[in-house]
Amino acid sequence: MADREAVLFANEAFYRAFADRDAAAMEDIWADRDELTCIHPGWGALYGREAVIESWQAILGNPQAPAIRCLAATARMHGETAHVICFEEIDGNYLIATNLFIRQGRRWYLVHHQSGPTSEAPPPDADAEGTGPIN
Repeated sequence: MADREAVLFANEAFYRAFADRDAAAMEDIWADRDELTCIHPGWGALYGREAVIESWQAILGNPQAPAIRCLAATARMHGETAHVICFEEIDGNYLIATNLFIRQGRRWYLVHHQSGPTSEAPPPDADAEGTGPIN
């Protein structure tokens, strides 16, 4: 599997863990290091693996948390790092997200996630599985 496709696969695994409310899978997609960061919509910045993982456990454990779907994911490669920009559909509304990944061995791990409001919608041909056009 080429690096770009591997990054998009890791991005899809992140959103699958989110959609399935699978805390163990969510923890596994994040790099095992303390330099992690995350900014959830409306939250302040979270720093460190413990704070980031605790935030996801709270979100995934909340029965009121809405369903999520990733659309139009595009990956940009930077050697041993990559970023993915995609849309998140939640209750018919869209957020735009940036997910940063690093390669450790043969696998790509998330080190930063940020999503927030957007006035745009994904392109009409966006793939519902989250792997839109690869640029």
